[in-house]
Amino acid sequence: MNIDQIRELIQAVCDSGITELEVERTGVKIRIRKEAPSSPAGSPAVTVESATGGIAPELPGAAGAETPAGAVTPSPEAAEPELHMIRSPMVGTFYRAAKPEADPFVQVADRVRSGQTLCIVEAMKLMNEIPSDADGEIAEIYVNNGEPVEYNQALFGIRPTG
Repeated sequence: MNIDQIRELIQAVCDSGITELEVERTGVKIRIRKEAPSSPAGSPAVTVESATGGIAPELPGAAGAETPAGAVTPSPEAAEPELHMIRSPMVGTFYRAAKPEADPFVQVADRVRSGQTLCIVEAMKLMNEIPSDADGEIAEIYVNNGEPVEYNQALFGIRPTG
């Protein structure tokens, strides 16, 4: 299964009335669960199981994942509602630069233009450049370098110009 097929499965679960889907192909089992509508995020949890039966840990913030005691996870939208959110188009690992020793693509307070690369999300050993879809100023960076990200997770908050 490739990332596009997985993305389609996630979208199908989100759009439908089903709450759980399990698919197995070529030794990889994918289980997608959608939380009840009363949950704040309502985002699906994805568990990938290998042919040997080992289960990858659930993604942070996914259903069933616990937040450490005392930790506060503010909603990016609650912080500054006028910000334009750049969201992850896939599940993967967030990188601020093209190489570990390179400067980050952007910093807070940098001006960006539509189409400019903001970061990379690595998914299944593929490096996917994530471009800005708005002109403006980087107001917030919500993810630290090397952290895992979920589908549709806020990565950047951009204060639009104009």
